[in-house]
Amino acid sequence: MNNQYVRREVFCGNTCHELKRFWEREIRKQTYYRESEEYRLGRSALRKLREEWRQRLEAKLRLRNNPDETEKRANVGREFLASLTQDDSKH
Repeated sequence: MNNQYVRREVFCGNTCHELKRFWEREIRKQTYYRESEEYRLGRSALRKLREEWRQRLEAKLRLRNNPDETEKRANVGREFLASLTQDDSKH
């Protein structure tokens, strides 16, 4: 178990200054843990991978939902290839 989740017992004197110092230290520790975790997550490739997979899934769903659009794209591609081969045969 991480130290940040362990229950902290307050063993200080009756002065407010000691209590204040104790809690300020605890807050700094928690802030440090949170910032280091945010930094680690920011450097992670997981977010990029999730975005790539989301885009792939959306593309597949678009193709599945619009088969006519898929056929149009295929025809445009075939026409483009045919025009390229015709240009090559002329030279």
